[in-house]
Amino acid sequence: MKRFQTAGATLAYEVSGAPDGPLFVQTHGLTSSAWREHRAGLDVTGALRGFRVLRYDARGHGSSTGRAVAVDYVWPRLAEDLLELLEVVAPGERVHTGGPSMGTATQLYAALQDPQRFASLSLLVPPTAWATRAAQAESYLRSAELVENEGMGAFVRVGESVLPPPALADRPRERVPAVSQELLPSIFRGASLTDLPDKDAVASIQTPVQILAWVDDHAHPVSTAEQLHRLLPDSQLSIAETPEDLATWPARVAQFVHRHRS
Repeated sequence: MKRFQTAGATLAYEVSGAPDGPLFVQTHGLTSSAWREHRAGLDVTGALRGFRVLRYDARGHGSSTGRAVAVDYVWPRLAEDLLELLEVVAPGERVHTGGPSMGTATQLYAALQDPQRFASLSLLVPPTAWATRAAQAESYLRSAELVENEGMGAFVRVGESVLPPPALADRPRERVPAVSQELLPSIFRGASLTDLPDKDAVASIQTPVQILAWVDDHAHPVSTAEQLHRLLPDSQLSIAETPEDLATWPARVAQFVHRHRS
């Protein structure tokens, strides 16, 4: 993996695929990493042809470094990291992006900060937002306190009792966060401090958007996906209920991205 230094963190990243093709950026979710998303079936690059693929670990996650500072992990800051990394990997290029949850939020904030940079956005399992965010924020604060007071093992044991969404029924469960015990409380507190952009800002995004959601996941409710679909002027929505539905996502993303290939 290569390394990129940004304010307060060193980001680990790699670029693979067709050397001269347009760039697709695969993002990941909270407490995950680029490689972990691949194992979990949320890396949607498998059906892309003729593209370069940028995978990177967000600050504090996977092989990237970070600080124990909560505001370092709010979503606008993660969007700035992405834009700075793109200046190194693909200066001046319009790119395509895709990824789940925290990665979805990163994409939205980045598209607002630099609209001309993005040719398409693929938003996977959008997280709680707006009306549903406050309860999730409280959950993150409780998790931060649990890790500080009782350690990573206690947090993992609590997570073992949570059933996965039906679409993930046949996927291996990654129970241990791809984050150090030292940084995890700050990362959770950063998540508690942040929300999706306000609805008027979201509605101003002109980039073509594909939204892929799944059912029965309180941290990633279908209601967020549906609200985004209503707000975004050029969007399409698909909802997965089974592992077979989830298995179609790489093909859906490939078709969508090729349709909007610059």
